Amino acid sequence: MRKLVGRNFARLRHEKGLTQEQVEELSGFSQQYLSSLERGRRNPTVITLYELARALGVSHMDLVRPDGAADA
Repeated sequence: MRKLVGRNFARLRHEKGLTQEQVEELSGFSQQYLSSLERGRRNPTVITLYELARALGVSHMDLVRPDGAADA
């Protein structure tokens, strides 16, 4: 699940054209945390998922959606 969230976060961040530093400014989470998250080394809480999704302008469900799943 950590790796799935990390992949989804990285993909969505790239789709939005944002750097980790820009997401840091939007979310308040450090660039180091975001980097670890993208590598699947962090186990984010539900609140963290919500805050990160808000910073990206997506649903928190987009961060936990299985690879290849169609948009709901």
